Amino acid sequence: MKKIFRLLALVLLIVVFYFGFTTYPKLELISGFSAKSIASGHFLDHRSKELIEKGDNDIPLMDLATNTIDGAGKFATSSVYGLKERKAIYREGLGATLVDDDYDVSKPYLLPKRTKLVNNLPFPYGNNEPKDSAFSNVDYSKLKKAIDDSFDKNGGKAKRTRAVVVLYKDKLIGEKYDTGFNKDSKILGWSITKSITSSAFGVLAKEGKIDIYKPAPIAEWKNDDRKIITINDLLHMNSGLEWEENYSKICDATIMLFQSGDMAKVQREKPAQFKPNTHWNYSSGTTNLLSSILKSQFKTQQEYLDFWYSAVIDKIGMNSMIVEQDMAGTFVGSSYAWATARDWSKFGLLYLHKGNWNGEQILDESWVKYSATPTNTSNGAYGAQFWLNAGGKFPDVPRDMFYCSGYQGQMVAIIPSMDMVIVRMGLKEEDQGFDFNGFLKGIISSVKK
Repeated sequence: MKKIFRLLALVLLIVVFYFGFTTYPKLELISGFSAKSIASGHFLDHRSKELIEKGDNDIPLMDLATNTIDGAGKFATSSVYGLKERKAIYREGLGATLVDDDYDVSKPYLLPKRTKLVNNLPFPYGNNEPKDSAFSNVDYSKLKKAIDDSFDKNGGKAKRTRAVVVLYKDKLIGEKYDTGFNKDSKILGWSITKSITSSAFGVLAKEGKIDIYKPAPIAEWKNDDRKIITINDLLHMNSGLEWEENYSKICDATIMLFQSGDMAKVQREKPAQFKPNTHWNYSSGTTNLLSSILKSQFKTQQEYLDFWYSAVIDKIGMNSMIVEQDMAGTFVGSSYAWATARDWSKFGLLYLHKGNWNGEQILDESWVKYSATPTNTSNGAYGAQFWLNAGGKFPDVPRDMFYCSGYQGQMVAIIPSMDMVIVRMGLKEEDQGFDFNGFLKGIISSVKK
């Protein structure tokens, strides 16, 4: 009997040691991700805690979190076995923010001033329902099948698509939503947000208020090798700054999103590993640094908050969109924009028409071309905060396609040669089994040029 107890004690010791070595360091990441996800999904999109846990949070280790929602207090908390509790607060107009124990939740805060697009136009140039349209060169049966095939059937989880919207020649020709979602559901874009951040710079450049080819205005860099890094280098993700982006482990990106009050600071403090424009390295930290640089261009916090919406978001009627902040009051330009699938498609339409929105030139054509031109260090995969198909990543899709892409397979695909925008929002990306090449090919092949 003693031998059995000793064996059980040894096994328990091994389990505790294994947990402490492999999982305990990740607890703050787990509870931070979960609290933020619960708060945003519940208060922004009115999802139940159970739906968020079974959907957004059912990824490895995140299901260890125990979550609570305080509806009256407008916050969510999460912990793992009672350890490392994290809190995310919700503020109307700002979305959810993951906070630490030092954050004063009672301090006053500013809200962006919003202007709702009011006209009598149908979607996509207005917020009225789209008009029925029929194109003789569109095989609607084939289109419907391509869209239907991107969704799971009978409660499966192989594809996990939540929304698909297809625009062709400025008309809605295809749309579908998963159970529990509809045209009014706000869905997190994750890194699609990076392209929104870039667009804000595009408007400033159009107005002659910023020169992206000058060194980034960061005081901490003035006396070292980083002083030659330009905003252009940052937009192209080839600044040469050190950064690790790997969401399966504790790394720079996860520390930034789930443990940092000032997210831009994480990248700002990184040393230079290479000379600018010699090594491409995808970095969400770089985009949050860009967001803070954008912030420095305005005299007040209110001007900064308003600009994102007045310059781009509300200008094209993306009125459902909310871009969330970090504790420092900086928009999380890398990851945290929420909008309906229809509103995400409006953003694609802006770029499809070379920065022109229903007759108004919001971005210079040259900015759109700049965004979709490969940086010389990415093998045709990346432009300026946009992904590209120039290198043929999707072999059955036109090479002129450029697209916004986000974690878990969010996509706004812009295909100029087809006069088409395709939006797919979901919970699985290509390396997890979703066939983006087949999905895009199926939709494109339903239209005869």
